[in-house]
Amino acid sequence: MTSFSRLTDVGGPWHDRMVPASMSSPQMVGREGDLERLRGLLEAVADGVPRTAVIGGEAGIGKTRLLAEFTASVPPEVLVLRGQSVDLGTVAAPYAPVKDVLRSLIAEVGAEAVMNAAGPGRPALTALLPELAQGDTDAGSSAQLHEAVAVVLERFSHDRSVVAVVEDLHWIDAASLTLLRFLIRAVRRGRLLLVLTYRSDDVTRGHPVRGFLTELDRGRAVDRWELARLTKAQVRRQVKAILGGVPDPDLLARTAARSEGVPFFVEELLGLDTCPTDDGLPDTLRDLLLARYERLEPGTQAVLRLLAAGGVRVPHELIAAVHSGAAEDLDAAIREAVFASVLVAGDDDYAFRHALVREAIHAELLPGERGRFHAAYAEALERTAGSRRVAAEISYHWMAAHVPEKAFPATLAAREEARAAFAYATAGQMGERALELWDQVAEPERVAGMNRLELLGRTSSHLRNAGENERSLALIDLALADGSPDRPLQYARALRDKAYYLGNAGRTGTVPLLEQAVALVPPGSPGELRATMLTALAGRLMIEGRAQEAIAMATDASTEAAAAGSDRYSSVAHNIAGVSMVHNGDVEGGLAELERARVLGDGDRVAGLRYRVNISDVHYLLGRYRSAVQLAESGLARARELGVERISGVILASNAVDPYYALGEWDRADALIERGLSLDPPFAFRVYLQRARMWGMLWRGDVSGAAVMFRSLAPSIASLVEAEMQTRLGIARLAAEIAIAEGDDERAWEEASVVFRAEHRSLPGYDLPLLAVAARALAGIRRSNPEAASSIDIDAAASDVRGASADLAGWPTAPVWTAFVEAELGGSAGTGLDPVLWRRARTAAAGGPVHLGPYASLRLAEAQIAAGDRVGAHESLQAAVADADSIGIGLVGDQARAVARRARVNAEPPSQPVSDPAPDAAAEPLTPREQQVLELVARGLSNREIGTELFISGKTASVHVSAILRKLGASTRTEAVFLAGAATR
Repeated sequence: MTSFSRLTDVGGPWHDRMVPASMSSPQMVGREGDLERLRGLLEAVADGVPRTAVIGGEAGIGKTRLLAEFTASVPPEVLVLRGQSVDLGTVAAPYAPVKDVLRSLIAEVGAEAVMNAAGPGRPALTALLPELAQGDTDAGSSAQLHEAVAVVLERFSHDRSVVAVVEDLHWIDAASLTLLRFLIRAVRRGRLLLVLTYRSDDVTRGHPVRGFLTELDRGRAVDRWELARLTKAQVRRQVKAILGGVPDPDLLARTAARSEGVPFFVEELLGLDTCPTDDGLPDTLRDLLLARYERLEPGTQAVLRLLAAGGVRVPHELIAAVHSGAAEDLDAAIREAVFASVLVAGDDDYAFRHALVREAIHAELLPGERGRFHAAYAEALERTAGSRRVAAEISYHWMAAHVPEKAFPATLAAREEARAAFAYATAGQMGERALELWDQVAEPERVAGMNRLELLGRTSSHLRNAGENERSLALIDLALADGSPDRPLQYARALRDKAYYLGNAGRTGTVPLLEQAVALVPPGSPGELRATMLTALAGRLMIEGRAQEAIAMATDASTEAAAAGSDRYSSVAHNIAGVSMVHNGDVEGGLAELERARVLGDGDRVAGLRYRVNISDVHYLLGRYRSAVQLAESGLARARELGVERISGVILASNAVDPYYALGEWDRADALIERGLSLDPPFAFRVYLQRARMWGMLWRGDVSGAAVMFRSLAPSIASLVEAEMQTRLGIARLAAEIAIAEGDDERAWEEASVVFRAEHRSLPGYDLPLLAVAARALAGIRRSNPEAASSIDIDAAASDVRGASADLAGWPTAPVWTAFVEAELGGSAGTGLDPVLWRRARTAAAGGPVHLGPYASLRLAEAQIAAGDRVGAHESLQAAVADADSIGIGLVGDQARAVARRARVNAEPPSQPVSDPAPDAAAEPLTPREQQVLELVARGLSNREIGTELFISGKTASVHVSAILRKLGASTRTEAVFLAGAATR
């Protein structure tokens, strides 16, 4: 905000004539470029791709004027929708600007058209705008609400351009901000221009809009800029436009100096309708903002003070209800304030010409006035009937009036209203406010209809749903501290909720909490509580790989759910049991349980979608890649029917990522990953998508890109890896494959050997691919670093890998992965160079992911070269290159060509031009240190001896040797020395 520090620095007379009271400039000055920028964005959306403009600037800089000029200039066929955030102190009114936008749309096209456009999201839209209710009983969900608003805007922007304006983001509530974030990411079609404004001096460090703006800066369809102050020349133009003639030079100089280029201040300074000397000028910004107000009649000032307490915009009906005088007096006061350019009259409401003026007048209220005015507004709003009554406003006014006995029930009502509209952040904030008021009122438990422990639990739940995990954990810990043995069920709920929060945050400790909770709820308890506890516990046991325990717990859960008559929890229980049975080796029994889950959950949104997520994943792990894709896509179709295509539907669609990769359909997998990540999915799901993206990058040849991304994400992934066995195995496989590609086989073994650690619990579908990678790492260590036996017992490790692989022989994909384990560990001295075993692996690869075939051909070629079969190697390398190129597996294609160059054979398919093999001129050069290490390798020194010679550790020497082998494309130390010598000859 402008400091106004220079107001008293300039002397001399002010102006020698009276100035009109209305000082708004008849023309906008200094914003021509900004206006053209907005018009350009509106033209750009005509191609059917939505855009977002975010305009910031300090108070008074002209954001509202710019929007007014822009919306007034758009063609008549453009639909303009407006939304305004509401200033209610620390807790904003839920969805206020979103409701404004939707209501302005309804005013243009009718409620029936909007509801028809919402489709499956009608119930959620009704929860937001109760006046649309037509006997709907299903409240929907927050996911449906987000999807419904997106669908409505998409459909109405299909044939005509739509401009949706949301002003004053600095006052916006968290739910609206989340919805805006979703719209910007999710709406990909339509002629939609979303225009957002915010007061930059109010968006300070820690403000939620700060992070929102940072995210927007990374968006390709977002234009963000701030309005600059006017130059002296522009101030001159503004003054000239206001006065209708050439300004006095002294007046111009003073106005430019005192306004500091802020258009609103220019208007206010010119609006001082007196002929004062310098002594009569405002000394501070506050004085300037109050200057017009102080020149009005006392009765008008009193009405303005009353209006200032009412909020940003005050309906006429409301101000009339709180005004204690005659209606004629109210009308006269408002008319005078409008004429003096202090107020602006809308169709049925009033607003101050600038929010700064309202804030200044509100700050002038005496304590007695403040309490009396706010109490009057609260009472008037409580008498208001109809759908537009907002409980958050009533709570705000009673809090401002300092009447806790009234504020407490109003705040509880506001909490429930926010919860019903899926505004969980506001519900959580209202719950926290109610907890603060708890000890300030008589009989709070009677008024609330619940005890403090229950209010703590509900508030914590709202915060968790809003993504405020740390705050929700703090509250649930407080609830547990307040809990007592005489309320075991509430205490059990608190334990369950804490387990949920830890699970959402990817932390450990959920199972003990759920076990405690289950113990507090005896079998046969009425309702679904015990069933929810048991299914939650069974689900966590499944995720942690404790299959037998999960099956037993899920069986108990299904019994309890059936007794409670809950098809939802019966379905979830059979779902968990089925997945766990499959992981435990009972594939047919598990699939039968999953079918029971489908039948029970088919009519339930939550259970039905959960079934589709798990059944598609199970088919992928069983090697049924095409059916896995089909099941995921059918789940997406169901999500579309339910109106959650871009929320739950994205999770389902992205469950097709790994099977698409397995089928070699890389582009479709990439599209799902990008789409999923753009919608800001839950933490665990985001990790899954990022892991898949890095794996795809690696096998398509971007080794360095995958490695850099993995290292940057490793710290954030660590907690989830600790908490979830499935994620731990998937990340370990990725880390090991990256290490192998970088030439560090020992690190690869460290990552892959997670399958042999004490805490590991077998999950065959995840274990088998990881065992093949572990075998590959061991063979690599043998070839490049024979003396590593001092730190790794390779023979024992290889035996462990073979044994673990044999133990999983009953798994459907075991023949594929076991063939690769044997090939990697076979050959002379276990170096993985046996042509017979690699032919078997290549045959077995037909039943696995497509990248295995070209990889097996490559490894067969290396084995043939070692055996002296150059003709066979030539054929195998051609097959590897042809298949890798056709599928897009750049990692194998690059390695196959490197092997061909070393072996002096042609690897290109017959259709490709044949050229004389030559050393790879583009190969990465050795560093000076690597040259030193290579010279010592040529002398026959071991890694330990190299370390002693160069004053480095043996481990560091080993890393250098691995890098040398990778850069030269060599399989052994001897081959590296040979290739390096050939390159210099």
